Amino acid sequence: MSTSPERRYADRIEEFSDRHPHVVDVVLVAALMGCASLGSMLTLPGADPPDQDRTAAAFMGVACLALLKHRRHPRVAVVVSAACTVTVIALGYLLTPLLLAPVMAALYWLATLTDRPTTRAYGLATMVAVTVAAAISDSMDHLSLLLRTIGPFFWLLLPLAAGNMTRLRRAYLQAVQARAEHAERTREEEARLRVTEERMRIARELHDVVAHHLALANAQAGTAAHLVLTSPQQSQKILTDLTGTTSSALRELKATLGLLRQNGDPDSAPLEPSPGLARLPELVSACASAGVTVTVTTEGEPQPLSPGVDLTAFRIVQEALTNVTKHATTEAATVGLSYSDSRLLITVVNDGPAAAGAGPAPGTGALHGFGVMGMRERAHSIGGELRAGPRPDGGFEVTTALPLQPYDAGERATP
Repeated sequence: MSTSPERRYADRIEEFSDRHPHVVDVVLVAALMGCASLGSMLTLPGADPPDQDRTAAAFMGVACLALLKHRRHPRVAVVVSAACTVTVIALGYLLTPLLLAPVMAALYWLATLTDRPTTRAYGLATMVAVTVAAAISDSMDHLSLLLRTIGPFFWLLLPLAAGNMTRLRRAYLQAVQARAEHAERTREEEARLRVTEERMRIARELHDVVAHHLALANAQAGTAAHLVLTSPQQSQKILTDLTGTTSSALRELKATLGLLRQNGDPDSAPLEPSPGLARLPELVSACASAGVTVTVTTEGEPQPLSPGVDLTAFRIVQEALTNVTKHATTEAATVGLSYSDSRLLITVVNDGPAAAGAGPAPGTGALHGFGVMGMRERAHSIGGELRAGPRPDGGFEVTTALPLQPYDAGERATP
């Protein structure tokens, strides 16, 4: 949006006035004194000027000097300048815009610096006083009463209107600046919130990937070390599975950390697809190599899942089975998938002793650790629910209900 030269010059004058207010005030008062002096010398054709020049000059000088205090005391400046102007008019001097210059300036600053009721009260009183003085003055006896009163009325109305427009413009600019600052703060807060959410999401991904694969690798390595002398062939098979586990961990870590390196370059290498329930057989196989037999049961007709729900379901099952591998004393677990019209119910159960389950031992306070907390956050992020805790007859159970479609239609998959 372009700005007119007049507006640019006005903005520069206003900026200079804000930086050097006293200099501007002195210059304006000097200019107003010149106007008042010139106005006191004007008379109608054929009329004799009043013989009271010194008195008129003194009053007009006081009226102009009072304007030096208009910034802190605009009401006092109006009262003093109006009283002096009315006195000079009563002495018989011709009422002209030059003679009214000090009181017009005072009314302008009053309208600019004060509120509307104050401007209306002082402005109306000043206009009435000057109009009455003009009506009874001897300098314009040959003019009609209407001409003697309508002129001062409109001349004094102009600075009030101009001052009111200036005040409204300043209020508008302040409102625009306040909205811009609020928008900037809102953008910064939104950016910080998005950064925090992204950090939490990446932290959950890293926790799921690292905790699951390291737990499996640790179990596989321990089983292989136990069987290396008694069953070399089975130990060799477990070590081969261990290589696949570490390779899978590296791939998922690369896919997760690759998000941090994305720069929007279309030539950059594409990331791997988001994991989902289609990779559940790989998860079951990895747990089997770690010594935990996982049985998967499905109820209802499987339905297509949105990418976000598919990823969340897989990560919750992965974390639950990781807890079975790390904490449970049992060697078997069951994963149940139940499809209905609007949701997917996932249950991960192990039948360990009552004192220990897939989760931490009761009473340790670790039940609300990062694993369970991460599963619960994932479920809530798409409008689902999750419950996790020891079973009354022993073992541990994780149950989550996920909508087939997330509540947020704008969701997109995150690898």
